[in-house]
Amino acid sequence: MALSDCTRGSDAQPKPSYRLLAVPMAEGGRRGSRPITTFLPFRHAASSGDTDRKWPFASPLANLRSVSKVKVVSVLMGLTLVFVVAASYVLAWDSKGLLFTPQPPDRFRPAFVPGSTAVTAAAVAAHAPSKGFLDMKQLVKLISSKLQYAPRRVPRRWEVTETDSRLFSVIPRHFLPSVKSPCWYEEFSGEPAADPYRKNLFTLRSSSFKSVCEKLRADFGRHLRRRKDGGLLRLRCLPFFYIVGQPKCGTTDLFHRLLLHPEVMFNTMKEPHWWTRKRFGYIRFKDGFKESFPVEDYLDLFDLAAHRIDEVINGNSSGKHRALQFITGEASASTMWDNQAWSYVHKEEEEETEPPFLAQDFIHATQPGARIIVMLRDPVERLYSDYLYFKMANKSAEDFHQKVVDSVRLFQSCLSERSFRSCVYNTSLSNAMPVRLNLGMYIIFLLDWMTVFQREQILVLRLEDYAANLRVTINKVFDFLSVGPLSAQAEAALTKRPMLNTRRAADRNLGPMLPATRDLLREFHHPLNHKLASVLDNKAFLWDNT
Repeated sequence: MALSDCTRGSDAQPKPSYRLLAVPMAEGGRRGSRPITTFLPFRHAASSGDTDRKWPFASPLANLRSVSKVKVVSVLMGLTLVFVVAASYVLAWDSKGLLFTPQPPDRFRPAFVPGSTAVTAAAVAAHAPSKGFLDMKQLVKLISSKLQYAPRRVPRRWEVTETDSRLFSVIPRHFLPSVKSPCWYEEFSGEPAADPYRKNLFTLRSSSFKSVCEKLRADFGRHLRRRKDGGLLRLRCLPFFYIVGQPKCGTTDLFHRLLLHPEVMFNTMKEPHWWTRKRFGYIRFKDGFKESFPVEDYLDLFDLAAHRIDEVINGNSSGKHRALQFITGEASASTMWDNQAWSYVHKEEEEETEPPFLAQDFIHATQPGARIIVMLRDPVERLYSDYLYFKMANKSAEDFHQKVVDSVRLFQSCLSERSFRSCVYNTSLSNAMPVRLNLGMYIIFLLDWMTVFQREQILVLRLEDYAANLRVTINKVFDFLSVGPLSAQAEAALTKRPMLNTRRAADRNLGPMLPATRDLLREFHHPLNHKLASVLDNKAFLWDNT
């Protein structure tokens, strides 16, 4: 062949044409007439019929004679099925994970949230598109629609008392009318010289309360009153008010400033967590059941105030009117929101999607006139502070961002199937979320408190106002509790006291949260804050300017 015949575009070599060929197959030892279809160029258009001589495909072609048409069709169908399955993997990835693959327990993977503000490159890479996107507009729309729900059914008093007959056998229906605090005399059946606090479970967990008990024990017999029939009585008191929440909203600082008022007598333990945990036998739910703290142990916490009031009632103290105005309170920041104990105590009631009883049902049933103080904070800042305070290691703004995204995604998963209240109180969801996102959904908890207590019995404060103008805010609390004004000297000491429980230096060095995290949380909480501001008739609870 001449070199010119091999050049590109030469007409010496005719162009091959591809066509379907019928290849005769061997059948019964003879050449059959049934063709198989192939896309291979077995025959050149200009060639003779001697395929074996003209083309290198002739030898493989001989092997095809033993292949049936049914087998070829089966192979093609198999390839088609593989293609369909592979395509389904790609199409189903974002919404449900791999086809034919069991779903993980939490069902939702972390999501990358696109926004106008860029997260660090590492954070973006960690939330690749293959892990799913979080559509905040759709989620906010879902939140807004789910916020429109009917108020919960408030249990009747007899339904509440039936769940804890011991509690309501100890606490009477009526209290002493001349005493401001909810106090009463109960029968004392022990020996006057015996130690009444020896078995108190709070003394095992609080050294400060144990020290108080040692002083109370030395003077205990003097505060026993003898009835006409010879029986002994002791004065018991419940808190006049409760600072119920929320965590990382300034409750510790408020607690200690109120102690400076001469008419306020706290117990020495700020957060006994009795109504929400210890009466059920839990200290930390992750540690499991320990031992139920009886109501008598809880009442012992307020014996310091009870002894002072008892002295006045029995004429052993001066300043009678002032002493009768003594009030006491407690400040467990779990009281507003923590009702997880029901899911542990009543595990058999799996059909319950919302707790049938809340902590406020029991507080109201025992003392309908209790005063409730709620301290709130911008939920976006509250969550970051909560993360920094309770997480002990490997903290960073990027880690917080990832945990927020994961928590929002988990909450969205629940909300798509359940009511808003059910998700907020859901113990499994709460345990699964890397950060306590639900604690910032203030309106859900507040509305539930307002189903049992009158609006005028609940004082709702903002930490931002408390920090900006302490004097005005603390006087608002004094007015709410109906305690007398402070002297100028006492007020100066109260307002000059440094803030307690502020952010640790190491946490401050981590800096603020990422702008993308702040934007995400702001968008998430917007419908919740809007309803809160509407219920309280105060636009400051929108937190638009923080």
